[in-house]
Amino acid sequence: MPQEPIRPFRWDLVRPDQLGSLLDDVPEVNVDYLDELIACTAKVLARCSDGDLYFVGRSVDSLFDLLSGALAGTSWQDRLHPLPLSLPGRYGEDLSSAEKAQLQTNLTAAGLAPADLMRGRPTVFVDLVNDGLTFENLYELLREWIDDERAQWDVIRRQLRFVGITRRGKTSPNRWRWQQKARWTAELPASSIRNVSLDSVVWSYFGDYQAKTAASFRHTRWSDPSVGEPRRDKKTRYALAEAALLVERGRSAEVRRRLAAGLNREPTTGERWSRELQLELRR
Repeated sequence: MPQEPIRPFRWDLVRPDQLGSLLDDVPEVNVDYLDELIACTAKVLARCSDGDLYFVGRSVDSLFDLLSGALAGTSWQDRLHPLPLSLPGRYGEDLSSAEKAQLQTNLTAAGLAPADLMRGRPTVFVDLVNDGLTFENLYELLREWIDDERAQWDVIRRQLRFVGITRRGKTSPNRWRWQQKARWTAELPASSIRNVSLDSVVWSYFGDYQAKTAASFRHTRWSDPSVGEPRRDKKTRYALAEAALLVERGRSAEVRRRLAAGLNREPTTGERWSRELQLELRR
């Protein structure tokens, strides 16, 4: 296995002093999706089973940024983890043995080695979901790795969670849901798969149009050390300004209060961890 993990550069926006004058000439940022984002984020928190949250890829950057601000200074501030990873296609079809080894090195550095998954709190993966292929690829990767390491699958399967953010549509008992097509979900307890709906326009913005602070981290870049260098082009600086604004909004008393109120409306509000988190947010 390669010795050094590779990870795309990401600014620490909870401590934004490193930005300097980087955003001085960036046009005003519009976050008119904030109400939808707050409601969605509260539901993601409610469905996390008191676990550690890993935000997969770039499409859920805005949830990570808002929560980074909201949970700063709380006992949950270290539970949020960006997981830069792009797994298009079918896992394993186009990956060399060197790429698989590098990916495992990168995931180990993120605290996702099989040994890590057996202990502590649940591990919760969060992503925008269309057909669930990214979740499937990530699951297959972990499952193969767990078998290779002879880790305790019977323990790990009870610790894994997948929270998919789906396009909001008409509510119907006959509506198709992505996990119904995915065979791998049958290997996990039913409670391990949860969905949160998001306005279709906002979903599309996050998934298809929003500028991002880093390039997509595909397998061709997993071992490229240049991804550790910050980008400063115009598009990246606009994305950075948007992310910084969301962190700032998340730190506000109003957003923290609204997240607590959203948690209070969910079925998990009676659980101790949820009540304690609500109290922390309201403080």
